[in-house]
Amino acid sequence: MTATTRLPALFLAHGSPTQAIEPGPFSDRWQVLGTTLPRPKAILAISAHWYIRGTAVTVAEHPKTIHDFYGFPPALYRERYPAPGSPALAARVQQLLAPVEVAGDTQWGLDHGSWSVLKYLYPRADVPVVQLSIDGTLPPRAHYELGRKLAPLREEGVLLFGSGNVVHNLRTMQADAGDSAPDWARGFNDVVRGAVLAGDHDAVVDYERQGPAARMSAPTPDHYLPLLYVLGAQQPGEAVSLPVEGFQLGTISMLSVQVGAAA
Repeated sequence: MTATTRLPALFLAHGSPTQAIEPGPFSDRWQVLGTTLPRPKAILAISAHWYIRGTAVTVAEHPKTIHDFYGFPPALYRERYPAPGSPALAARVQQLLAPVEVAGDTQWGLDHGSWSVLKYLYPRADVPVVQLSIDGTLPPRAHYELGRKLAPLREEGVLLFGSGNVVHNLRTMQADAGDSAPDWARGFNDVVRGAVLAGDHDAVVDYERQGPAARMSAPTPDHYLPLLYVLGAQQPGEAVSLPVEGFQLGTISMLSVQVGAAA
């Protein structure tokens, strides 16, 4: 498979799950983005919302739609994304990540970090989706290296899809903030944005060096780490673009990254 047929790798900021039933400017952009993307054989999703001890991959042939949130409108809990799974892709992930032990998980499914965005990219839910957990015991560099190991999937027709948020501080969010953001959030977001565009992966991986701004922007690493898998899969000289940008609720960054061009 040549560079022209290599699938892109995507990190998309998912923001509030209500976008699944209340389309807005960000979900509109996801929908447009979906029209530019090739149809993959399968999708490997790394979502902020499967953050556990250890590495696991979903192996169910029919993964369930997980509603991993509370206090939202009843219509959101009725949403389903009935994409099939792919035990074959799960086995390939286990092979690529060896000697890391990757458990086959039958209980997890597709959490809202995955399905609330994928429903706009591939609305027919007919592309197989497998989720890979984020091992919360590993340092950032290890997650980046896992992304490097997963890079061959892009040559095999698999879309590598990370879902999280570069800035994700729920304690400081404001319902009426719109696209405005405090200086610490916008400053950290700009640092990561600049490093991504400059190809400075070390700066993105070592984000904690940004000090207080990093601690405020990523008080827990779960929403930040999916970006490292996507950057780890970037090939030398490969283009990078930012298909979505902006802020939601003041302290949720919607900065998104596409590695490679659409076919």
